[in-house]
Amino acid sequence: MKRQFSALLLSFVFLGAAAFAHGDKIHLLGTIEKVNSSSVTVKTREGKSVEVKLVDSTVYLSRLGATDKPATVSDLAVGKNVVIHATPRGDALEANEVKLSAAGTPVAPNPKSKP
Repeated sequence: MKRQFSALLLSFVFLGAAAFAHGDKIHLLGTIEKVNSSSVTVKTREGKSVEVKLVDSTVYLSRLGATDKPATVSDLAVGKNVVIHATPRGDALEANEVKLSAAGTPVAPNPKSKP
């Protein structure tokens, strides 16, 4: 009986962890409106402009076909499409991952990527 209870409890813990895997992350899809060395402003599909801080730990990826390739902050440019996974920090957002593609090429979130 004790073993069954422990197994049931562990199941709930693992299911709960999977349900909250993204935690408090914010996911933005849109087009780069403005970029500088410390932030990027994204115009979302809803037409809202959102500024996201770029930090040392931000990971940059470029979507080429069905695969992601490493990118750098210098690859960010006005007009490129992006998906940004960000963490709220007070009133600001800090980018964990920035995935970009050329202007006119939509970027779909990769279900296998971890923010």
